Amino acid sequence: MSARTQEPSSPVRNRRTRSGLKRFGDWSANEKPAAVAIGFLVVLSVAAIAAPIVAPYDPLQQDLGAILNGPSWSHPFGTDELGRDMLSRVIYGGRISLATAAIAVAIAGSVGGLAGLAAGYIERTTGALIMRFMDFLLAVPGILLAITIAAVLGNGFWPATIAVTVISIPAFARLARASVLSTKQEEFVQSTRSAGAGHLYLMFRTIFPNALSPLIVQASVAAATAILLEAALSFLGLGTQPPSPSWGTAMALGKSYLKQSIWYALMPGIVLTATVLSIDTIGRALQRTWGGSALDSAAGRGA
Repeated sequence: MSARTQEPSSPVRNRRTRSGLKRFGDWSANEKPAAVAIGFLVVLSVAAIAAPIVAPYDPLQQDLGAILNGPSWSHPFGTDELGRDMLSRVIYGGRISLATAAIAVAIAGSVGGLAGLAAGYIERTTGALIMRFMDFLLAVPGILLAITIAAVLGNGFWPATIAVTVISIPAFARLARASVLSTKQEEFVQSTRSAGAGHLYLMFRTIFPNALSPLIVQASVAAATAILLEAALSFLGLGTQPPSPSWGTAMALGKSYLKQSIWYALMPGIVLTATVLSIDTIGRALQRTWGGSALDSAAGRGA
């Protein structure tokens, strides 16, 4: 009986899957740079996750006979001051950068989104207090706030990630509040309220799902910013510490050997730049897809 009851739904699921793939294919055809960027990020993510399999060498393996070598068949990205393979270290370093971006966006998006939802729906005193706190965080330069938090919490991956997360929250909160303020004036929200829906239902089932588009676009901006900030903190010695591989740490150490081997610092920098540009390209494509008006409105009305 259970097999027969499930059969009719299978074609529906298949049609939905095909429809989703077709829409993605149409979007990719219209946004070719974004499709290429997605491909690059997929390859980078897979390489980072499968680093023990993909990386040609152990990132901590030293070879004192191959110190500061340039790119070659055996070491495509060259080697560092201890003869360690830079390609392997860049691949493992991708784990740090991508993990920081994923954690920061997930937490900042959730906390900032909920704070903006509460501020936009409740308004009055509660909303004003929430947004004034967000304004305080925004008033402090991001890198300075990140350095302060990382310095207080100590060096390492988690302090740097917490610092990046904290400074990413206000942008999500302001966008969420502005989007909620706009959405809750729509007729369908008023109709739902007139039908007797409670506050929680209105907030989480009616308003918030229809105010998500700007937050999804902001997620791409926050991810790119998180990767840059993590690299900056590691570059300054407040993030991932040697000998653990990190893009920022590699560039910080490589700057001391620019005359001997420019590739040491250049290769991690190229991968970092390509990653940030790829995320930015995807974000701009999403903004064009959903329309820039939502973001522009959020930016202007978030105060």
